Amino acid sequence: MNHEENVFYKMIYEVSDYAIIMMDANGTIMNWNVGAQRIKGYLSEEVIGSSFKRFYTEKDKIEQKPDQLLATATQEGSARDEGWRVKKDGSLFWANVLITAIHGADGRITGFSKVTRDLTERKNAELAVIEHAKELEKKNKELEQFAYIASHDLQEPLRTITCLNEMLRDTLYEKIDPQTTQMMDYILEATQRMRQLIHGLLDYSRIGKESDLVEVNCAQLIQQIKMDLKILIEDTGTYIEFESLPTIWGYELELRQMFTNLITNGIKFRKPGQSPVVKISASEKNGKWTFSVNDNGIGIPQAFHDKIFVIFQRLHSRETYEGTGIGLAHCHKIAQLHKGDIWVDSEEGKGSTFHFSVDTHKLKSA
Repeated sequence: MNHEENVFYKMIYEVSDYAIIMMDANGTIMNWNVGAQRIKGYLSEEVIGSSFKRFYTEKDKIEQKPDQLLATATQEGSARDEGWRVKKDGSLFWANVLITAIHGADGRITGFSKVTRDLTERKNAELAVIEHAKELEKKNKELEQFAYIASHDLQEPLRTITCLNEMLRDTLYEKIDPQTTQMMDYILEATQRMRQLIHGLLDYSRIGKESDLVEVNCAQLIQQIKMDLKILIEDTGTYIEFESLPTIWGYELELRQMFTNLITNGIKFRKPGQSPVVKISASEKNGKWTFSVNDNGIGIPQAFHDKIFVIFQRLHSRETYEGTGIGLAHCHKIAQLHKGDIWVDSEEGKGSTFHFSVDTHKLKSA
């Protein structure tokens, strides 16, 4: 071995971040560097002359994974792999491996180089994220199931209260005084409000449950929503403007609900004596569409920009503005369903612009 080769092998030997070994054509270990000792736990004299298969799990050995990697490197020049490997103490680490075929002067394979990185921390982090996502999905399903069952169970006593209230009113029609009549009206209003909340909760739990991804022509969708809201638009003198809206990949019913909620909010929270103006636009970047719904209404104080998307959050009393406080929570869930987000730009007294995104690339790959 000449001086240059000595220097080269010494450099390899001193590398500590990577396990770098040389093997003969059969996979027998011929040398062992500092990185291999650090990562796998063996001293050089414990492994030189043995097969590299010793680092593989029993499952991989049964499935002949080491032989397959050498065969791939022989045929294609190199082979890459990631998987669990076994240390001297029996513990596992996640290895990123590159095996490269070494050819002699006559072109025949004389051996292989094998470079291994320990990516256990990265793998454990990935597994933790996956486990956390599974746990969240499980809890979300449990919550949705609870909301669905609870909502159904709550409807029956409400119907009973409403029915009894009406029976009392009919039975005691000529005997009850104005104060009692007013209390009965309060009971009826309370049960109706409770029913609205239950329906809102049911709708929230159903979002995305029975929908299919389809191509949605957003311009046509807005035209349909305008027809649905025709009476409200005419009664309030609302002007709705939109231009260059795309056809996107999404859940049509949920997108209809999203646009309807944002448009009706722009109409509901209008300034006194001023006709509502709602403008809808869209822009695209790297497969993600961002829609903006702008209104000239009363606006939202900065302190409430995040709170408005929480279920049952209200900024105004029911006497001032009707509603259940669940519409924007629906919008938030619909945006998440479309692998996007929703946020608002607004100042009190200066109108609001709601933005929501739809990531078509993620939707197609989901």
